[in-house]
Amino acid sequence: MNAEPLMPPYLEELRALSTCVVASAIETFGVRLRNRGFSDARLHCMFPEQPAAVGYAATARIRGTDPPMEGHSYYDRGAWWNSLLKIPPPRIVVIEDADSIPGLGGFIGEVHANILLALGCVAVVTNGAVRDLPEVRRSGLQLFAGNVSLSHAYAHVFDFGGTVEIAGLTVRPGELIQGDLHGVQTIPPEIAARVPEKAREIMQSRKELIGLCYSKNFSIAEFIQKAKELES
Repeated sequence: MNAEPLMPPYLEELRALSTCVVASAIETFGVRLRNRGFSDARLHCMFPEQPAAVGYAATARIRGTDPPMEGHSYYDRGAWWNSLLKIPPPRIVVIEDADSIPGLGGFIGEVHANILLALGCVAVVTNGAVRDLPEVRRSGLQLFAGNVSLSHAYAHVFDFGGTVEIAGLTVRPGELIQGDLHGVQTIPPEIAARVPEKAREIMQSRKELIGLCYSKNFSIAEFIQKAKELES
């Protein structure tokens, strides 16, 4: 973990915000480059109608093309499941598919989704495949994935608890993550508690600028002046 977990009210505020406005808020603090900290177009939100998922990253790496070196039960995951509990809730499981072509087999499906919910997880983020989408949607677990697959193939965890990379996003265990229909991003711990307030300020500024667009006296010059005032 990089910092103490946020108090529940801050997490609730982040759940009520879109990733877009949170990304804009993060940019104002200047703590990282603007082209870092979020997933690219290779990652897809499976259930875009759901609100933002917010939680702390529990990481793992899987392979699915070849059988595991040992063990044959798909649900023999005790060591990995126990490791999830070391991450504070709410948890977001972040799984890197390390195959040369990720996504052959869907590691997360109906049964695994319900196990993860029982372990305090709210979402899964993977560059690999997921499956059983109608059943997982009903469970309430959010999924972000590279693709879908009808089969498990040989999907198995071979490593967990380390740094992973998902669709251009580097994630370390315990990092705070937010994801919605637009994608997934990490929230730097040193500013996390200040992000909701900054996001509200940005939304208010947007509201004023959009309102100006509908004004009978709208002009480009007036819009530019108002934008400068709001940025200052």
